[in-house]
Amino acid sequence: MSASGATPEAADNPWVRRLPILILSHVVGTLNVVSVMAMAPAITGELDLSAALFGTFVSAYYGAQAVGSMPAGGITDRFGIGHALVIAHAMMVVGALVIAFAPGYAACIAAMVCMGLGYSMSNPSTARGVLEWFPSERRGLAMGLKQVGVPIGGVLAAGNGALAEFVHWQTLMFGVAALIFANGCLCFSLFKFDRQVPPEARRNPLANIGEVVRDRNFSVYTVLSGMLNMGQTNFFGFLTLFLTEAVRASQPMAGFAMGLAQTASALARVGWGMVSDKAFGGRRRVLTAWICGFAALGLALMALAPAGGLWVALVLTAGLGVTIASFAPVAQAIAVEAVEPRLAGSAVGFNMVGVHIGGFLGPVLFGAALDAYGGDYAAGWLVSAAVTGLGVVLLVFVFRERDRGQG
Repeated sequence: MSASGATPEAADNPWVRRLPILILSHVVGTLNVVSVMAMAPAITGELDLSAALFGTFVSAYYGAQAVGSMPAGGITDRFGIGHALVIAHAMMVVGALVIAFAPGYAACIAAMVCMGLGYSMSNPSTARGVLEWFPSERRGLAMGLKQVGVPIGGVLAAGNGALAEFVHWQTLMFGVAALIFANGCLCFSLFKFDRQVPPEARRNPLANIGEVVRDRNFSVYTVLSGMLNMGQTNFFGFLTLFLTEAVRASQPMAGFAMGLAQTASALARVGWGMVSDKAFGGRRRVLTAWICGFAALGLALMALAPAGGLWVALVLTAGLGVTIASFAPVAQAIAVEAVEPRLAGSAVGFNMVGVHIGGFLGPVLFGAALDAYGGDYAAGWLVSAAVTGLGVVLLVFVFRERDRGQG
Protein backbone atom coordinates (compact mmCIF):
# COMPACT_ATOMS: atom_id res chain seq x y z
CA MET A 1 0.00 0.00 0.00
CA SER A 2 1.36 3.44 -0.90
CA ALA A 3 1.55 6.34 1.51
CA SER A 4 -1.57 7.81 -0.04
CA GLY A 5 -3.51 4.63 0.63
CA ALA A 6 -3.88 3.66 -3.03
CA THR A 7 -2.72 0.30 -4.28
CA PRO A 8 -0.28 0.24 -7.24
CA GLU A 9 -3.03 -1.33 -9.34
CA ALA A 10 -5.45 1.49 -8.55
CA ALA A 11 -2.77 4.11 -9.08
CA ASP A 12 -2.07 2.73 -12.55
CA ASN A 13 -5.71 2.06 -13.47
CA PRO A 14 -6.16 3.65 -16.94
CA TRP A 15 -9.89 4.15 -16.32
CA VAL A 16 -9.05 6.37 -13.33
CA ARG A 17 -5.67 7.97 -14.10
CA ARG A 18 -5.55 8.36 -17.89
CA LEU A 19 -9.04 8.27 -19.37
CA PRO A 20 -10.20 11.44 -17.53
CA ILE A 21 -7.35 13.42 -19.10
CA LEU A 22 -8.30 12.12 -22.55
CA ILE A 23 -11.92 13.10 -21.90
CA LEU A 24 -10.93 16.57 -20.73
CA SER A 25 -8.73 17.02 -23.81
CA HIS A 26 -11.86 16.69 -25.94
CA VAL A 27 -13.86 18.86 -23.54
CA VAL A 28 -11.54 21.85 -23.86
CA GLY A 29 -10.85 21.31 -27.56
CA THR A 30 -14.56 21.26 -28.35
CA LEU A 31 -15.33 24.13 -25.98
CA ASN A 32 -12.86 26.19 -28.01
CA VAL A 33 -14.47 25.95 -31.43
CA VAL A 34 -18.11 25.31 -30.47
CA SER A 35 -18.08 28.45 -28.33
CA VAL A 36 -17.41 30.37 -31.54
CA MET A 37 -20.25 28.52 -33.30
CA ALA A 38 -22.67 29.02 -30.40
CA MET A 39 -21.86 32.73 -30.26
CA ALA A 40 -22.29 33.10 -34.03
CA PRO A 41 -25.19 35.59 -33.84
CA ALA A 42 -23.20 37.89 -31.55
CA ILE A 43 -20.01 37.56 -33.61
CA THR A 44 -21.69 38.06 -36.98
CA GLY A 45 -23.60 41.05 -35.64
CA GLU A 46 -20.52 42.79 -34.26
CA LEU A 47 -18.30 42.03 -37.27
CA ASP A 48 -21.12 42.56 -39.82
CA LEU A 49 -20.75 39.11 -41.42
CA SER A 50 -23.23 37.09 -43.45
CA ALA A 51 -24.08 33.48 -42.58
CA ALA A 52 -22.07 32.30 -45.58
CA LEU A 53 -19.04 34.35 -44.51
CA PHE A 54 -19.28 33.02 -40.97
CA GLY A 55 -19.19 29.56 -42.55
CA THR A 56 -15.61 30.34 -43.58
CA PHE A 57 -14.70 30.34 -39.86
CA VAL A 58 -15.76 26.71 -39.69
CA SER A 59 -14.06 25.92 -42.99
CA ALA A 60 -10.80 27.51 -41.80
CA TYR A 61 -10.92 25.39 -38.64
CA TYR A 62 -11.52 22.12 -40.45
CA GLY A 63 -9.13 23.01 -43.26
CA ALA A 64 -6.36 23.45 -40.69
CA GLN A 65 -7.27 20.11 -39.14
CA ALA A 66 -7.10 18.46 -42.56
CA VAL A 67 -3.57 19.84 -43.06
CA GLY A 68 -2.41 18.91 -39.57
CA SER A 69 -3.95 15.48 -39.06
CA MET A 70 -1.50 13.26 -40.97
CA PRO A 71 1.62 14.85 -39.44
CA ALA A 72 -0.14 14.63 -36.06
CA GLY A 73 -0.67 10.89 -36.48
CA GLY A 74 2.95 10.30 -37.43
CA ILE A 75 4.18 12.39 -34.50
CA THR A 76 1.96 10.45 -32.09
CA ASP A 77 3.28 7.08 -33.34
CA ARG A 78 6.87 8.29 -33.06
CA PHE A 79 6.94 10.40 -29.86
CA GLY A 80 3.97 9.27 -27.80
CA ILE A 81 0.53 10.27 -26.62
CA GLY A 82 1.51 12.68 -23.84
CA HIS A 83 3.94 14.69 -25.97
CA ALA A 84 1.36 15.04 -28.75
CA LEU A 85 -1.34 16.23 -26.34
CA VAL A 86 0.87 18.89 -24.75
CA ILE A 87 1.62 20.32 -28.20
CA ALA A 88 -2.11 20.22 -29.00
CA HIS A 89 -3.06 22.19 -25.90
CA ALA A 90 -0.36 24.81 -26.44
CA MET A 91 -1.66 25.54 -29.95
CA MET A 92 -5.30 25.60 -28.83
CA VAL A 93 -4.49 28.10 -26.09
CA VAL A 94 -2.88 30.37 -28.67
CA GLY A 95 -5.95 30.10 -30.91
CA ALA A 96 -8.33 30.99 -28.07
CA LEU A 97 -6.22 33.97 -27.05
CA VAL A 98 -5.93 35.27 -30.61
CA ILE A 99 -9.71 35.27 -31.06
CA ALA A 100 -10.09 36.87 -27.61
CA PHE A 101 -7.99 39.81 -28.87
CA ALA A 102 -9.14 39.70 -32.51
CA PRO A 103 -10.06 43.14 -33.91
CA GLY A 104 -11.81 41.80 -37.00
CA TYR A 105 -12.50 39.03 -39.52
CA ALA A 106 -8.91 38.28 -40.60
CA ALA A 107 -7.66 37.77 -37.04
CA CYS A 108 -10.61 35.49 -36.29
CA ILE A 109 -9.74 33.34 -39.31
CA ALA A 110 -6.13 33.10 -38.12
CA ALA A 111 -7.37 32.04 -34.68
CA MET A 112 -9.60 29.35 -36.16
CA VAL A 113 -6.64 27.98 -38.13
CA CYS A 114 -4.55 27.80 -34.96
CA MET A 115 -7.39 26.07 -33.07
CA GLY A 116 -7.73 23.55 -35.89
CA LEU A 117 -4.01 22.75 -36.03
CA GLY A 118 -4.01 22.20 -32.28
CA TYR A 119 -7.05 19.97 -32.17
CA SER A 120 -5.73 17.94 -35.10
CA MET A 121 -3.22 16.48 -32.62
CA SER A 122 -5.96 15.39 -30.20
CA ASN A 123 -7.83 12.70 -32.12
CA PRO A 124 -4.79 10.58 -33.19
CA SER A 125 -3.24 10.78 -29.73
CA THR A 126 -6.37 10.06 -27.69
CA ALA A 127 -7.47 7.27 -30.06
CA ARG A 128 -4.04 5.64 -29.78
CA GLY A 129 -4.34 5.96 -26.01
CA VAL A 130 -7.55 3.92 -26.10
CA LEU A 131 -5.92 1.32 -28.36
CA GLU A 132 -2.86 0.92 -26.10
CA TRP A 133 -4.46 1.16 -22.68
CA PHE A 134 -7.77 -0.74 -23.00
CA PRO A 135 -8.66 -4.31 -24.09
CA SER A 136 -10.46 -4.85 -27.39
CA GLU A 137 -13.61 -6.21 -25.72
CA ARG A 138 -14.06 -2.90 -23.86
CA ARG A 139 -12.52 -0.58 -26.43
CA GLY A 140 -15.87 0.68 -27.70
CA LEU A 141 -16.87 1.73 -24.19
CA ALA A 142 -13.52 3.43 -23.60
CA MET A 143 -13.78 5.21 -26.95
CA GLY A 144 -17.33 6.29 -26.17
CA LEU A 145 -16.31 7.65 -22.77
CA LYS A 146 -13.33 9.45 -24.32
CA GLN A 147 -15.51 10.99 -26.99
CA VAL A 148 -18.15 12.09 -24.49
CA GLY A 149 -15.78 14.97 -23.85
CA VAL A 150 -16.89 16.41 -27.19
CA PRO A 151 -20.56 16.97 -26.24
CA ILE A 152 -19.61 17.98 -22.69
CA GLY A 153 -17.46 20.68 -24.22
CA GLY A 154 -20.39 21.51 -26.48
CA VAL A 155 -22.75 21.90 -23.51
CA LEU A 156 -20.30 24.30 -21.88
CA ALA A 157 -19.98 26.14 -25.19
CA ALA A 158 -23.77 26.37 -25.41
CA GLY A 159 -23.63 28.13 -22.07
CA ASN A 160 -21.26 30.63 -23.63
CA GLY A 161 -23.79 31.03 -26.44
CA ALA A 162 -26.46 32.01 -23.93
CA LEU A 163 -24.07 34.22 -21.91
CA ALA A 164 -23.03 36.08 -25.07
CA GLU A 165 -26.18 38.16 -24.74
CA PHE A 166 -24.87 39.52 -21.40
CA VAL A 167 -21.07 39.12 -21.55
CA HIS A 168 -18.88 40.12 -24.50
CA TRP A 169 -17.93 37.09 -26.59
CA GLN A 170 -14.21 37.89 -26.50
CA THR A 171 -14.26 38.01 -22.70
CA LEU A 172 -15.76 34.53 -22.68
CA MET A 173 -12.90 33.29 -24.88
CA PHE A 174 -10.38 34.28 -22.18
CA GLY A 175 -12.08 31.80 -19.86
CA VAL A 176 -11.88 29.14 -22.57
CA ALA A 177 -8.14 29.74 -22.92
CA ALA A 178 -7.66 29.32 -19.14
CA LEU A 179 -9.44 25.94 -19.12
CA ILE A 180 -7.37 24.67 -22.06
CA PHE A 181 -4.17 25.71 -20.28
CA ALA A 182 -5.21 23.90 -17.09
CA ASN A 183 -5.81 20.57 -18.86
CA GLY A 184 -2.61 21.00 -20.86
CA CYS A 185 -0.74 20.98 -17.57
CA LEU A 186 -2.42 17.68 -16.63
CA CYS A 187 -1.23 16.15 -19.91
CA PHE A 188 2.37 16.27 -18.67
CA SER A 189 1.47 13.37 -16.35
CA LEU A 190 0.98 11.16 -19.43
CA PHE A 191 4.63 11.36 -20.45
CA LYS A 192 5.53 8.34 -18.31
CA PHE A 193 3.07 6.18 -20.27
CA ASP A 194 4.53 7.06 -23.68
CA ARG A 195 6.13 4.04 -25.33
CA GLN A 196 9.49 5.08 -26.62
CA VAL A 197 10.32 3.60 -30.01
CA PRO A 198 13.81 2.00 -29.83
CA PRO A 199 16.36 3.67 -32.12
CA GLU A 200 16.68 0.61 -34.36
CA ALA A 201 12.90 0.53 -34.94
CA ARG A 202 12.38 4.24 -35.51
CA ARG A 203 10.98 5.23 -38.87
CA ASN A 204 10.36 8.58 -40.43
CA PRO A 205 6.73 9.43 -39.54
CA LEU A 206 6.10 9.78 -43.27
CA ALA A 207 6.86 6.07 -43.74
CA ASN A 208 3.93 5.05 -41.53
CA ILE A 209 1.70 7.60 -43.20
CA GLY A 210 2.65 6.27 -46.63
CA GLU A 211 1.84 2.71 -45.60
CA VAL A 212 -1.63 3.74 -44.44
CA VAL A 213 -2.32 5.88 -47.52
CA ARG A 214 -1.56 2.93 -49.82
CA ASP A 215 -4.28 0.86 -48.13
CA ARG A 216 -7.15 1.25 -50.62
CA ASN A 217 -9.81 -0.05 -48.28
CA PHE A 218 -8.79 2.43 -45.58
CA SER A 219 -8.72 5.21 -48.17
CA VAL A 220 -12.37 4.44 -48.95
CA TYR A 221 -13.12 4.70 -45.25
CA THR A 222 -11.36 8.06 -45.10
CA VAL A 223 -13.44 9.42 -47.99
CA LEU A 224 -16.77 8.27 -46.56
CA SER A 225 -15.78 9.59 -43.12
CA GLY A 226 -15.49 13.03 -44.70
CA MET A 227 -18.96 12.72 -46.15
CA LEU A 228 -20.46 11.74 -42.82
CA ASN A 229 -18.65 14.61 -41.10
CA MET A 230 -20.15 17.10 -43.55
CA GLY A 231 -23.51 16.36 -42.00
CA GLN A 232 -22.19 16.76 -38.46
CA THR A 233 -20.28 19.95 -39.24
CA ASN A 234 -23.21 21.61 -40.97
CA PHE A 235 -25.56 20.60 -38.17
CA PHE A 236 -23.46 22.27 -35.48
CA GLY A 237 -22.08 25.06 -37.68
CA PHE A 238 -25.45 26.43 -38.78
CA LEU A 239 -27.80 25.32 -35.99
CA THR A 240 -27.89 28.58 -34.01
CA LEU A 241 -28.12 30.76 -37.12
CA PHE A 242 -30.89 28.53 -38.53
CA LEU A 243 -32.89 28.75 -35.32
CA THR A 244 -32.54 32.52 -34.93
CA GLU A 245 -33.03 33.42 -38.61
CA ALA A 246 -35.40 30.77 -40.00
CA VAL A 247 -37.27 29.55 -36.91
CA ARG A 248 -37.18 33.00 -35.24
CA ALA A 249 -35.87 31.70 -31.91
CA SER A 250 -34.07 34.00 -29.46
CA GLN A 251 -30.31 33.83 -28.89
CA PRO A 252 -30.76 32.17 -25.45
CA MET A 253 -33.15 29.61 -26.98
CA ALA A 254 -30.64 28.90 -29.76
CA GLY A 255 -28.00 28.38 -27.07
CA PHE A 256 -30.37 26.03 -25.26
CA ALA A 257 -30.87 24.03 -28.48
CA MET A 258 -27.12 23.69 -28.90
CA GLY A 259 -26.92 22.44 -25.33
CA LEU A 260 -29.78 20.00 -25.98
CA ALA A 261 -27.96 18.54 -28.97
CA GLN A 262 -24.72 18.22 -27.04
CA THR A 263 -26.42 16.65 -24.00
CA ALA A 264 -28.17 14.09 -26.20
CA SER A 265 -24.82 13.39 -27.87
CA ALA A 266 -23.05 12.93 -24.51
CA LEU A 267 -25.48 10.19 -23.52
CA ALA A 268 -25.60 8.59 -26.96
CA ARG A 269 -21.83 8.41 -27.44
CA VAL A 270 -21.38 6.26 -24.36
CA GLY A 271 -24.39 4.14 -25.32
CA TRP A 272 -23.25 3.60 -28.91
CA GLY A 273 -19.76 2.68 -27.67
CA MET A 274 -21.17 0.01 -25.38
CA VAL A 275 -23.52 -1.30 -28.09
CA SER A 276 -20.68 -1.49 -30.62
CA ASP A 277 -18.73 -3.83 -28.31
CA LYS A 278 -21.55 -6.40 -28.28
CA ALA A 279 -24.00 -5.92 -31.16
CA PHE A 280 -24.04 -7.13 -34.78
CA GLY A 281 -21.46 -9.84 -34.19
CA GLY A 282 -18.76 -7.31 -33.41
CA ARG A 283 -19.28 -5.38 -36.67
CA ARG A 284 -19.14 -1.72 -35.77
CA ARG A 285 -19.71 -0.82 -39.44
CA VAL A 286 -23.33 -2.01 -39.30
CA LEU A 287 -24.13 0.10 -36.26
CA THR A 288 -22.52 3.17 -37.84
CA ALA A 289 -24.61 2.68 -40.98
CA TRP A 290 -27.84 2.62 -38.97
CA ILE A 291 -26.88 5.70 -36.94
CA CYS A 292 -25.89 7.76 -39.97
CA GLY A 293 -28.76 6.52 -42.11
CA PHE A 294 -31.26 7.91 -39.58
CA ALA A 295 -29.13 11.05 -39.38
CA ALA A 296 -29.49 11.63 -43.14
CA LEU A 297 -33.27 11.42 -42.73
CA GLY A 298 -33.18 13.87 -39.81
CA LEU A 299 -31.10 16.38 -41.78
CA ALA A 300 -33.61 16.22 -44.63
CA LEU A 301 -36.48 16.83 -42.21
CA MET A 302 -34.75 19.96 -40.89
CA ALA A 303 -35.81 21.57 -44.18
CA LEU A 304 -39.42 21.37 -42.92
CA ALA A 305 -38.71 22.59 -39.37
CA PRO A 306 -39.59 26.31 -39.87
CA ALA A 307 -43.11 25.40 -40.94
CA GLY A 308 -43.55 23.24 -37.83
CA GLY A 309 -42.21 25.86 -35.44
CA LEU A 310 -39.73 25.83 -32.60
CA TRP A 311 -40.86 22.58 -30.94
CA VAL A 312 -40.45 20.61 -34.18
CA ALA A 313 -36.98 22.10 -34.59
CA LEU A 314 -36.06 21.12 -31.03
CA VAL A 315 -37.25 17.53 -31.51
CA LEU A 316 -35.19 17.21 -34.69
CA THR A 317 -32.24 18.82 -32.92
CA ALA A 318 -32.39 16.19 -30.17
CA GLY A 319 -32.69 13.39 -32.75
CA LEU A 320 -29.67 14.64 -34.66
CA GLY A 321 -27.80 14.96 -31.36
CA VAL A 322 -28.32 11.22 -30.85
CA THR A 323 -27.31 10.34 -34.43
CA ILE A 324 -25.12 12.62 -36.55
CA ALA A 325 -23.54 14.19 -33.46
CA SER A 326 -22.76 10.83 -31.83
CA PHE A 327 -21.32 8.36 -34.34
CA ALA A 328 -17.69 9.46 -33.87
CA PRO A 329 -16.68 6.99 -31.09
CA VAL A 330 -17.77 4.00 -33.16
CA ALA A 331 -16.17 5.47 -36.28
CA GLN A 332 -12.85 6.04 -34.50
CA ALA A 333 -12.91 2.50 -33.10
CA ILE A 334 -13.28 1.24 -36.67
CA ALA A 335 -10.31 3.36 -37.72
CA VAL A 336 -7.89 2.15 -35.01
CA GLU A 337 -8.92 -1.47 -35.62
CA ALA A 338 -8.63 -1.26 -39.41
CA VAL A 339 -4.80 -1.34 -39.45
CA GLU A 340 -1.92 -2.91 -37.55
CA PRO A 341 -1.60 -1.47 -34.02
CA ARG A 342 1.78 0.14 -34.77
CA LEU A 343 0.04 2.28 -37.40
CA ALA A 344 -2.90 3.36 -35.24
CA GLY A 345 -1.89 7.00 -34.84
CA SER A 346 -1.09 7.41 -38.51
CA ALA A 347 -4.35 5.70 -39.48
CA VAL A 348 -6.44 7.99 -37.31
CA GLY A 349 -4.45 10.95 -38.61
CA PHE A 350 -5.12 9.98 -42.23
CA ASN A 351 -8.76 9.31 -41.45
CA MET A 352 -9.02 12.73 -39.84
CA VAL A 353 -7.79 14.29 -43.08
CA GLY A 354 -10.92 12.99 -44.77
CA VAL A 355 -13.07 13.98 -41.79
CA HIS A 356 -11.72 17.52 -41.76
CA ILE A 357 -11.85 17.96 -45.53
CA GLY A 358 -15.52 17.09 -45.12
CA GLY A 359 -15.71 19.65 -42.32
CA PHE A 360 -14.06 22.22 -44.59
CA LEU A 361 -16.28 21.57 -47.61
CA GLY A 362 -19.54 21.11 -45.71
CA PRO A 363 -20.06 24.77 -44.70
CA VAL A 364 -18.95 25.88 -48.17
CA LEU A 365 -21.63 23.70 -49.81
CA PHE A 366 -24.21 24.76 -47.22
CA GLY A 367 -23.38 28.44 -47.75
CA ALA A 368 -23.47 28.06 -51.53
CA ALA A 369 -26.88 26.41 -51.30
CA LEU A 370 -28.08 29.29 -49.09
CA ASP A 371 -26.88 31.87 -51.60
CA ALA A 372 -28.29 29.98 -54.60
CA TYR A 373 -31.76 29.76 -53.07
CA GLY A 374 -32.01 33.22 -51.57
CA GLY A 375 -31.06 32.34 -48.02
CA ASP A 376 -33.42 29.36 -47.76
CA TYR A 377 -31.91 27.03 -45.16
CA ALA A 378 -33.90 24.10 -46.57
CA ALA A 379 -31.45 23.90 -49.48
CA GLY A 380 -28.49 23.61 -47.12
CA TRP A 381 -30.11 20.88 -45.04
CA LEU A 382 -31.07 18.84 -48.13
CA VAL A 383 -27.52 19.05 -49.52
CA SER A 384 -26.19 17.90 -46.13
CA ALA A 385 -28.63 14.98 -46.06
CA ALA A 386 -27.66 13.88 -49.58
CA VAL A 387 -23.92 13.86 -48.87
CA THR A 388 -24.42 12.01 -45.57
CA GLY A 389 -26.58 9.42 -47.33
CA LEU A 390 -23.87 8.86 -49.94
CA GLY A 391 -21.36 8.25 -47.17
CA VAL A 392 -23.64 5.57 -45.73
CA VAL A 393 -23.87 3.88 -49.15
CA LEU A 394 -20.06 3.68 -49.37
CA LEU A 395 -19.86 2.34 -45.82
CA VAL A 396 -22.36 -0.43 -46.50
CA PHE A 397 -21.41 -1.51 -50.01
CA VAL A 398 -17.71 -0.64 -50.52
CA PHE A 399 -15.78 -0.56 -47.23
CA ARG A 400 -14.74 -3.86 -45.63
CA GLU A 401 -14.24 -3.95 -41.85
CA ARG A 402 -11.22 -5.65 -40.28
CA ASP A 403 -11.70 -8.19 -37.49
CA ARG A 404 -11.13 -6.81 -34.01
CA GLY A 405 -7.76 -7.52 -32.52
CA GLN A 406 -6.28 -8.68 -35.82
CA GLY A 407 -2.60 -7.91 -35.85
